[in-house]
This record gives sequence, structure tokens and C-alpha cells, in this order.
Amino acid sequence: MIRIGIVGCGRILAAHLEGYRLLREAGVEGFEITALCARKAEDALGYVRRGEGPPQRRAVSAIPGDPLAVGDQYLSDFQPDTEVEVFTDYREMIASGRIDVVNDFSVHSLHHQVAEAAFAQGKHLLSQKPLAVSMEGARRMCEGAEKAGVTFGVFENLRFVPWVRHQHWAFSPEGPAGHLQMAVMGNIGTWWAPDLVVAETPWRHSLVEGGGMALDLGPHFFDLIRYISGSEVDSVSARTQVVEPTRWIVREGKKVDPVTCDADDTFHAHFRLASGAAGSMFGSWGGHGGNTVVGEGTVFYGTKGKVTGDTLHLDGEEPQSLSALYRENASSELQARHFPLGLTNDFALAQLDWLRAVERGGQPECSGAEGLRDLACAYALVESNLAGREVTLAEIESGALRSYQIPIDQRFDLIP
Repeated sequence: MIRIGIVGCGRILAAHLEGYRLLREAGVEGFEITALCARKAEDALGYVRRGEGPPQRRAVSAIPGDPLAVGDQYLSDFQPDTEVEVFTDYREMIASGRIDVVNDFSVHSLHHQVAEAAFAQGKHLLSQKPLAVSMEGARRMCEGAEKAGVTFGVFENLRFVPWVRHQHWAFSPEGPAGHLQMAVMGNIGTWWAPDLVVAETPWRHSLVEGGGMALDLGPHFFDLIRYISGSEVDSVSARTQVVEPTRWIVREGKKVDPVTCDADDTFHAHFRLASGAAGSMFGSWGGHGGNTVVGEGTVFYGTKGKVTGDTLHLDGEEPQSLSALYRENASSELQARHFPLGLTNDFALAQLDWLRAVERGGQPECSGAEGLRDLACAYALVESNLAGREVTLAEIESGALRSYQIPIDQRFDLIP
């Protein structure tokens, strides 16, 4: 039995608990959550037992498919007989003897600190994306995991979403779309627009706290690109902006608690892959008057056709459902690997992948090394803007270019 201790009981915890509940309903019995840790005990107690304890905070999103729209999830729904201990210090939880592994769903700036404590106790770790508050923090995490000999994963759920799995197959050697040549993705004004505090968490708009859209959503976007293309990002050229220098939280229909922003809420970028493919992406938490989306969020062009959402457009043929083609033509082995136990919830799939890695003593699909590469791509966006030029991923990963990160590393004592 794998005993899990969770650090961070913010609103995203409900989506994680839903994933674990779905695993239990699918017959996965080899885990139990035995400890929760939050800065305030009541934040953790609200998730322990239905009908008891403080009320959970409401979901902050109403966007379909957004994990932050998930609510009303309790540990007692799927492990009613498990005694759950609540902590307010993650170090005490890790050293308590109550857990075997750690799930870290805390703020960006805590990830490297939780990892240091976990690895010192030989605990396996699943850390929320982005992997760390800076590249130096991420490198220390990866080195610490290797030294401790533990399973180390980053919770990057996007690649486990069904349509992403389908698109990955479409551009594989066995898929119908051919070799990826170009990609374009962009979304303005869909999330927290035009001037709301993202997820009601002001730190997301502070540079020294690792805030900004590039670092918050950039790892998702680039993990998507890397996974579907099967190629590493080689270089990035980008511009970032603070479109809305003041953001607000809405209470009872009124804007209150203004937040001054110095971390980007908007970026526009071009990227080149090692395979020779290239593409563009943009995103913004701003945008008055409604949102703008390219295709169904992403458009990929291959040597045989185009994919956007669930639609495959092959040269000279009528549009087809990609998911239907996948079910008909992808090998049974691949489909079983993509969707074990028939699961389709991305949180449950990511959690199962990590739990199985712990059981076999290996690394998950989204390992710490994968998280480090995604973070390097995200940091390439802001470092390119500051440098005013195209930057290579090699200079980001090596630390040769880190001007944007200097105040962050100083803030968290991460100077290399």
C-alpha cells in the first residue's frame, strides 16, 4: 500500500481528489491518502470527510474542462475508513512516518523546498507543474531525486487528455497525418479576462514569486508541442507584455482587492523544433470584448494533412473524426497504454502513471527530466523577451542565459 501525503490544499486539490476517486472506482486499490498539509489547518480539514469540517472554498472557474471548475470532492468518498492526519508544516508531515510518497500541489516557489525535504527522507515525489520557480531550482530537484534514488514525476496532465493522445498518434509513424511540419496555437481572453486575478491567487502576477502566464501555462503548451511532435524545442523567439497592470478579485459582483502586476499576462512566440518543424503560439489573460482562439486551440500541419481538435483534414478527402479513426486503427496495445483500465480522465491517468512508476521502482512518463525541459521552454519565452533576440534551449538549460531569473533566485537563495 502506497501511503500518500499531499502538500497544498488549494482549489486545484478537488481535481486531484476526483482523479484518485476515479482510480479507486476503476479498481486501483494500492494507495491511500493518509495526510494533508496546508498553511491553515481548516483548508485541509475541508477535504477530509463529507458532512464534517469547515466548508471547502468554491471553485473559481466555470469553464468546461477546466480543473479549477471541479469542486465537492472529499477523501471520505473513496477511502471512508482511512484515518487522515492534517499538518500545517510539510516538513513535519514528511518526517512523521505517516506517508511513503509526497504529492506537492503547492505554489511554484515551494516546489524545490518540498522536494529537498522529501528527498532527504527518501520519499518519492510527484510535483505540480511548473517543476520549479527557476531553472536552478529545477536542476537541484532533478539532481536531488537522482541522488536519493527515488521516483520523481511532474504533474503535467495535458498530455493525458484524450484528444492530445489522439493527436500524438496522428503524427506518429503509424498515424494518418504524416510528419509534423507546422503548428499554431493561440488563445486570448478565455481565462481570467480581461483583468481578473488568476484563480484568485495574487502571487501569479508577481515576477519574484515565479508568476506570469509564460511560466504558468507555458509548460502546458510546450509539453503539448513536444509530446505531439516527438521532437525537442530547439529555439524560441518571444515578446511578453503586461497588458493589464492592475487586476482584481470579484466579490458579490464588485471588483475588490486590486493587485499590481509585474509578471507577464500575455506572450507571442515563434519556436523551432530539432526535427525542422516550426510554429507560433500566443496567449493572454487579457482581452476586452470576448475571446479569440486559433482553430480549436491548436492547429497542427503534417505532410499528409491538418489536425485541429477532433477533426482530421487529409488532402483531397472530407474531414474525419480523429477519435473515431484512433479507435478503429490505432493498435490495441497503444490504446491500452494511452487509456489503461478504460480511464479517460487526465488527472486519473497522470496519477496512475506515477503510482505504477513507484511500484516498479522507475520513472513516470512525465518525469522530472520532462518537467525540466518544459520549464526551460517556458523560461525561453521571458528570457527571449528580456534579451531581445531568439534564444536556444541549450543556453536556458545550461544556465548561460538567466537574466530574468536572477531576482527569483536571489529571493529563494538559489544563486548557482
